[in-house]
Amino acid sequence: MRLARFGPIVLCASLILTGCPDKQPAGPLDSGTVADTVPDAGSEPAATSFTLRYQLGDAGLEPIAMTVDERPTIEPTSVIELRSSRPLRNYRIRLFDEADRAMISDDSVEESAEGIVYRITLPNPLKTGHRYTLVADAQTGAAFTDSLGRELEDLRFEFQVAGEKEKPTPPSKKDSKKRR
Repeated sequence: MRLARFGPIVLCASLILTGCPDKQPAGPLDSGTVADTVPDAGSEPAATSFTLRYQLGDAGLEPIAMTVDERPTIEPTSVIELRSSRPLRNYRIRLFDEADRAMISDDSVEESAEGIVYRITLPNPLKTGHRYTLVADAQTGAAFTDSLGRELEDLRFEFQVAGEKEKPTPPSKKDSKKRR
């Protein structure tokens, strides 16, 4: 019983007496350069980030600034690409029009150790003056994760296509008189 009372004290005393091993300061190497500092094993890796780009004619892919304060304006396009800095698990990516209808598209994904490249190819270019929303969320369940197992918040990103809003075509006029 006495040993059980003094167990924590003995453990603390042994840690104090043995101490931590001396750490070697970073110094010049044989080549004369200073050694890079190695992050602690317990340090948190950088958060998973996303970049969004769109194809602008034959000029290639142009970045879209992903800000929360304003809705960026892009040129009409039929190709949108979302990249992540880490591989993703249990995710789905969709493009919605301003009426919150999913856009018909031919999607492709390239997965690698550096992340994913998700390409949305639309049959027709996005309409001028209209707003669109790109959404990345969980395929099943409440959350999707990165390759480190960290849960990611749903991504909802709005943008608008430059130009005047196209007016809908008026419905054709039908004869109000019925023939009998």
